[in-house]
Formats: sequence, structure tokens, C-alpha cells
Amino acid sequence: MSHPVCVCVCVSAIPLVLSEEVKLCSKTVINSCSDCIKSGAYCTWCKQLNFIKPGEQEAARCDTWAQLIERGCMEEDIISPKNYFSSSKNISLSNTALDKGEPIQLRPQEVNLKLRPGLPHTFTLDFQRVEGYPVDLYYLMDLSYSMEDDLRSIKTLGNKLFNALQGITKKGQIGFGSFVDKTVLPFTNTNPEKLNKPCAETEMYCQPAFGYRHVLSMTGNKAEFESEVNKQRISGNLDSPEGTLDAIMQAAVCGERIGWRNSSTRLIVLTTDDGFHMAGDGKLAGILEPNDERCYMDNNLYSKSNEMDYPSVGQVANQLEKNNIQPIFAVTKNMEKVYRELSKMIPKSEVGVLSADSHNVVELIKNAYNRLSSKVTVTHDALPDNVRVTYTPLCPEGGPSGDKGVCNNVGVGQMVSFNVTVTADECMQSEISFLIGPLGMKDKLKVSLSTLCKCECNDPVTVDSPYCNGKGQVNCGMCSCKAGFVGQKCECSIGEKDESSLRAACRKDNGTECEGRGDCVCGICQCYTLPGGSTYYGTNCECENESCEKFQNKLCGGNGKCRCKNCECKPGYEGTACQCKKSDEQCRTPSGSVCSGRGTCKCNQCKCMEGYQRPYCLTCPACQTTCITKGKCIECLGFQTGPFSKNCSQACTSISEFKMVETLPPGKPCDVRDVESCRVFFAIKQLDGEDNYTAQILKTRECPKLPNIYAIIGGSIVGVTVIGILILLFIKVLFTLQDLKEYRKFMNEAQKTRWSENKNPIFQEATTTVANPTFSGE
Repeated sequence: MSHPVCVCVCVSAIPLVLSEEVKLCSKTVINSCSDCIKSGAYCTWCKQLNFIKPGEQEAARCDTWAQLIERGCMEEDIISPKNYFSSSKNISLSNTALDKGEPIQLRPQEVNLKLRPGLPHTFTLDFQRVEGYPVDLYYLMDLSYSMEDDLRSIKTLGNKLFNALQGITKKGQIGFGSFVDKTVLPFTNTNPEKLNKPCAETEMYCQPAFGYRHVLSMTGNKAEFESEVNKQRISGNLDSPEGTLDAIMQAAVCGERIGWRNSSTRLIVLTTDDGFHMAGDGKLAGILEPNDERCYMDNNLYSKSNEMDYPSVGQVANQLEKNNIQPIFAVTKNMEKVYRELSKMIPKSEVGVLSADSHNVVELIKNAYNRLSSKVTVTHDALPDNVRVTYTPLCPEGGPSGDKGVCNNVGVGQMVSFNVTVTADECMQSEISFLIGPLGMKDKLKVSLSTLCKCECNDPVTVDSPYCNGKGQVNCGMCSCKAGFVGQKCECSIGEKDESSLRAACRKDNGTECEGRGDCVCGICQCYTLPGGSTYYGTNCECENESCEKFQNKLCGGNGKCRCKNCECKPGYEGTACQCKKSDEQCRTPSGSVCSGRGTCKCNQCKCMEGYQRPYCLTCPACQTTCITKGKCIECLGFQTGPFSKNCSQACTSISEFKMVETLPPGKPCDVRDVESCRVFFAIKQLDGEDNYTAQILKTRECPKLPNIYAIIGGSIVGVTVIGILILLFIKVLFTLQDLKEYRKFMNEAQKTRWSENKNPIFQEATTTVANPTFSGE
């Protein structure tokens, strides 16, 4: 059988005036009833025999319900799958326990949906706060040294904590854990003595440094809680931020060790007076392994503290939500802003401000719990890309629709409802399921979702139906032909030919059969009729005469005829829409040429070659300058040198005329260096045409003077001689200065010498002096 091609895109719109929805279905690419159903939320199919007119495509069976009824299709022959909804487990809400002893707060508990693609379905989800719902409270305390006075307060508040928990529910349990930071540098002093006692020397009771320690699993025994808390001792570390996120992560994922119950409100109360380390800070200590969100507890200590990086805020938020845990951050005033920012990133969390010694922690927990439990936020887990879920709160305060439903100030025993709208945008291969429920609570609704993408026409099984010329059977109003026959009513026998080769003959360039504008009957396209009354034509129905370009709202401007999507203009007109009278008046340059020979005149405007500019294609700013491109031709034409000297007339035909002149016209001339390194000056002008020039070449070249060889040699010799003499003089001066320095040193040492004046008594002088006693000296 032939397969018509059409597409049905169905949309829904809400007009400004009408309150009811307008349902539309516009068509393309439809081959069967299933294609029609998949194409849009409001597309329906008429299976009535002989519904389509001769020459119409089978896709005409696809339209909106109202349009098919208007066109004469009987209501019982319209195929329009509706959304299917069933609640397989819809237990009434009550405060009584089920068989497992678990109170029910959510209705229904399980829903099965089968949806038309694009057609939304809405059902109601009810939630009722149960009085006395079990509560598990895990007290997670910062035991760094600055929390010493807070620890003393907690030791005295154990009884009050239990009384407060009993005021909330009779089924309350409490646990305890503590944390400081990773015991590696630069977070903690790794000196063995300091690791063993990281507190001040004056502190008598100080426990060794640790990361996170689980102290007490969930218990309802008040005495056991007080006993374990009284055993706790303060510890310490180096830097201000603590390993807070490490502790929260382990408390969330180590469910069995902590003792979280399956059906309970789970709370982590975290008390601290400092900030927190987060993912990436571990690099400071050489810890590069990312946190894998798994439990590592050895003797109640976090065993991977020094091997695994801190978790990110996103990882912590994910695990808290996954395990239905609601954190309460009880922090000092100086940390309030930090933890309020953290709370914005963690759904269902609260922040309270501790007093200096934490004595108000009990009241803080009660207030935070009341805020958390009175706010109901309904959402879902991960969804496929083609599924959408939105919520409309029906609580007393109302609220906008969105990807979460929020009701505030919900009292104990009060029921609130949410309209849940589920939409599947596309057909799905198999059934999927996802969970819907309030954040921080175990109660969940399981939604099983599949799509309705097949038609169930319930046709009688008639193998040789007369409607199909005895060569096939009817399927949803269309013929399903036997092998060897094709056509709307199996009227075409393909014989020994392959059906695919017949269909290939109807495809242009291996595209759509008959361009989607006709039926392929026995390898020949039978084209459809256009709404205006004309028909498609051409071998593959590729042509039609109604979609040519318009000008002034007239096809081909009223100055031509539309032929196969192109305008054929009347004499004297041109343009894609025949919008222009033929004229080149505005394209002519003062010299009389059209567009300077570098473009064509269209609609009395120049359409220039690439790079040239209108209006007359005179200049080309993006083109390479002719001073460069024509330099070698100027050299060969003017002086018969250069690379083109042997075939100058053939290589330089673009310069149609040149002249050797004594002087060049005013303006900056071009210049080029020839093979002898002489500068050749010239002026060049572009004529009409793409590569047509005239040039004037200066007769005299500017050549560099040859150097004086003798002067260079003589100067070199003289220079070397002078430099040699200067070097010798410099050496002589250095030696003289050195000798003078040594002489002065010798003289200074000689002046310091002191000789003894005593005479040697053994020494006898060689001469004897005798005085004449008679000599009077006169």
C-alpha cells in the first residue's frame, strides 16, 4: 500500500476571551493512526471507510475531534486514547497504625498512569500531619576547645532535652555524636603530644584529637543518654573551620549505626560556634580523593577522615534529602549568617542562634522543629527528560504552581492537598516509576507511568477485504496490502519489482516520497491539490505556483508569473519578486560604464564583486594594494628585469598601457625594489573591469651607492691598531697601580719597625779614636 506523508503537530492554547481550551491539530508527516496519536495531545484519527475524498492523502484522517465530526466522521469511528488513571493503593488517612504499626500521612500511596504524549493529567495528593508521629533526634556537637562551656551546659540539659522530645511525641528517640576536624596538618597539630592532648596546658580533661565520633545510637533511655554525654571531654584543633560536613555526611549515610527508624521524622541538631570545611579544602593537607558519600565507621570513628576529602554542600544536601533527614543548625550569633546561607542550599533545614553557653538549646530545638513540621514541601525524585511534574497547593494560604508544592503553618491533624499534574512529552519505550512525597518524611507516593502510543481499532479480521480490492485487510480505516500490492486500496500490482525500488522512484535525491505532496502509486507520484485550487506538479511534486516571493502583497509583484516557486518576470521587470523596472541609470559611472565593470546592475543598483563597494564598485578596501601586486610587472615593463622579464607581455596583460615619465603626477607614488636593490617609483590607476590598469613609471631609479672598499680596509686596520694600543696602555696602567699599591704597603710596614738601641758588649769596632791631650782646639 502507499504511505502518505504528513506531520500532525497539535497544540493547546488559552485565548484571552474564552475560558475553555482551544484544541488544535495542524498536519505534517502522518503515515498511520499511531503516528497521528503520537503527534499531539489533541490529534484524533477517523477509521471510517471512504472518509477521505479521492486524491486526498490518508493523513486527512488525522485532525481534532471537533473537526472530524464536522467533516462527517461518525463518533464511534474516532480513535482518541484518553489518559488512564488508577490508584491501586488508596488508604484513608488516619492516626491509627497499619499492620506494621506505621501511621499513614499521605494518600494515595500508589498510582498508575497511562498518558497520551503531550496531554497532561492531574490528580490530588492529600497529606495530614499525624499527632505523635515518631521522632529520631541525633545531637551532633562540635567538641573543639571553644565549645567547652557549651559542653558543660549540655551535660546538665539531658533531662530537659528528653522532656522536650516527649512533649513533641511519645515515640521519641535520641542519639549523640561529636566532631572536631581531620587530624592532619594544617587542620590539627600532628605533634604526638599535641595529638594526645590538643587543648591548653591548663585543661585537665581533654580527649585526643579526632574527626567524627558516633557516641550513642538512637535510644529512648534518658539515663543512658545522660551517662554517655557526661563521659564526653573537650578536644581541639588548629584552624577555625571544623569538619562539620564530614560529620553530617557520616550521620546521614550510616543509618544502621545511628539507628534511624524507617517511619519517623529524622532530625540532626548540630551545635557549633565556627564555620565548616568543604570539598577542595582537603588539598591543603594533600588529601585528593573525593568524598564518595559512603559510610566508613570503625570502632565508632570515621575511619576515612584523613584519607578522603570533605564532601561538598551539594553532596550533603543530596544525602540528607535522600535519607529524609532535616538538619537544625544551632549556632552562635557570629555564625548565624554563614549557616543561614548554608540552609538556603539544603531543603527542609532550620537555623537557630545559641546563647553563649548553649543553655537555650532546648527551646531552640522545639521552635525549629515546629517550623519544620508545619511547613509541608512536596516534590519528586529524578525524572526522565520527557516527563514533567508540577504541583498546585490547595492549602488555606494557597500558593503558585511549580516544581514543588508548599503549604505553610500546617497544624497537627490538619489535611492539606496538592493537585499533581503529570505530562509525558514523548512516547516511552517502557514503563517508568518515580516517587512523590514531602521533604524530610518517609511517606512517599509511587507513580508508575507509561504512554498510550498505539491505536486499538478493533477491526474485524478480513484478509481479502473488498475495500482493499481483495488484496489486503483494513487496519484503522487504511488498507494493509498483501505482498506484491501497494496503493491506498491495494490497487497497484508491483509484480516482480521490489516495492522499495518503486518507492525510490518517487524520491528526489533519496528524500521524502513525492516531497510529502503526493502519493507514490506504482512508482509514479500522484500530486495533491493545494487549498487554493491549483495542484502540485513535477516528477516528485516538487513544484507549485503559489509560494513565490511577494511584493506589495502581490505574487511576483503583479509583474510576472509564479513558475515552480520562482518568478518569471514580464519584459522590462526584474528582481526576485519582479519588483523592479529594468534600468541601469543609477549604476552608470561618469565614464559611462555600468558598475565600473566590476558588478552587475540589479533593480537599478550595483551588485558588486566581492570586496568592492557600492554605489559604483570603484574601491575595494579589503583587496590587496596594487602597489604590491603589480610591482614585478612594473619592473619588467619599465626596465626589462625581474622574474617576468622573459615573458613580460604574457604575464602582465592586466596593465593595458604604461608610460615612462620624467616626473610622476602629484600624490604619494608606489615603489618597489628591483633585482639590483634599486627603488622603482610608479603611479598606477585602475580602469573599468576587474583587472585592468594603466601605469606611469619614473625613468630614473634610486639605487644605493657602492661602498669604498679601501676606506673600509684602511679604517679597519687603523681601528684595530688603536684598540690594541689602548688595551696595552690599560694593562700598563693596571700594573703601575698594582706596583704603587705594593710599594705603599711596604713603606707603611717599614715605618712601623722599631730597632733596639742596646749594644752588644762583645762587639769591638774596627776603628779606634785617640784624643790628643795637648790639642787645645785653637
